[in-house]
Amino acid sequence: MPKRATTVYVCSECGEEYLQWQGRCSNCGNWNTIQKFHLSQPHTAEKGAGYAGTEAAAPIPLASVQGQEEQRFPSGFSEVDRVLGGGIVAGSVILLGGDPGIGKSTLLLQLAERIADARHPVLYVSGEESPEQIKLRAVRLGMTAGSISLLAATNISRIEQIIEEGKPRLVVIDSIQTMYDEDFPSTPGSIVQVRESALRLQRIAKRLAIPMVLVGHITKEGTVAGPRTLEHLVDVVLYLEGENKEQLRILRAVKNRFGDSSETGIFAMEEQGMTEVSNPGNFLLQERVQAPGSVLSAVMEGSRPLLIEVQALTTPSLFGYPRRTSSGFDLNRLNLLLAVLQKRAGVNLSNQDVFINIVGGLKIKDPALDAAVCVALASAHKEVALPETLCVIGEIGLAGELRRVSQQERRIKEIKNLGYTTPKPVKSLGQLVGSVLR
Repeated sequence: MPKRATTVYVCSECGEEYLQWQGRCSNCGNWNTIQKFHLSQPHTAEKGAGYAGTEAAAPIPLASVQGQEEQRFPSGFSEVDRVLGGGIVAGSVILLGGDPGIGKSTLLLQLAERIADARHPVLYVSGEESPEQIKLRAVRLGMTAGSISLLAATNISRIEQIIEEGKPRLVVIDSIQTMYDEDFPSTPGSIVQVRESALRLQRIAKRLAIPMVLVGHITKEGTVAGPRTLEHLVDVVLYLEGENKEQLRILRAVKNRFGDSSETGIFAMEEQGMTEVSNPGNFLLQERVQAPGSVLSAVMEGSRPLLIEVQALTTPSLFGYPRRTSSGFDLNRLNLLLAVLQKRAGVNLSNQDVFINIVGGLKIKDPALDAAVCVALASAHKEVALPETLCVIGEIGLAGELRRVSQQERRIKEIKNLGYTTPKPVKSLGQLVGSVLR
């Protein structure tokens, strides 16, 4: 039966489909984002598209379903296993995003080398780099990579054929935005191509129980480019974060069907590639200098307490409107804390330029950092250096009260284990600032 041509209109922002063109997308509200696509009969209509490849599906009682234990195997990186919930699950689809140059391809190439062996090869599909370029990276990293098969291709049908024939232990797709399906005559990277290519890869992963890692491009907003359905389609969504000029990299899970989505893995980018950081607290504090405006705090990265340094600097403003600059800390939160600091603790910074920096290129959203930011600002303003072993934790309310933070006992235990101390418990920000700046 010949393929039946169809026409759909797709929003380039959210991926919503329409039968006719309209100026405004009713789903996301954006104007002039709906594009016309001429499609062929898609593979979604094929029989046997389900996980088990059955031709017909029927409802069954949940109580009659036999539970199966998840089949996992180690990735070779304990930090990656930590984020994934104990290892890579057979048949899972993992989406990895991150800024350009952050180390996604480096990490995946190292992971492929640690997983691959003579009995279990790994297929590395590259749509952006040639095999020669990947070989150069492998040599630079000191890798042998004898059981890694490289495939420079973007045709999803050809990639499916190679996977069917070789049945590798793991498949890496770098990147999903370069893949295309011949049945959908639109350019690679478009909403339709990304969605349909990911859907076909997901089906073969489930059918053959072969895990796949899809590399995704990042938009300027910091999210994976392409339709939102891409993140719903996969089992795990990971982000590799960090500053390109800093060594530290954080692998963060924002979705995980097989484990805790709050876990993080910590790496350092070295000349030999990604190396795991077993003691991130000491790694971040090894170059610390005692000076006014510097204070330590304990934040939670997943289930792991992490000691970080907060730096603050205040200088008289040369203009009528003082500057507020923050690196690694939410700027709106900083403005709120400045108001509380002035109103409740008597530290007036209305005529001061204020700068906050979280050392190591980290981006912290933990409210337990509030007290440390306030203490660092007061220390910098009054030019008083704090004790080198002081570590401050606590959330600040609008009334200037100090609130208890989550997993406080674990944070305090980690602080004491590393030889640091916390100030005596107080109830208000004014008391805290007064006690540490004596």
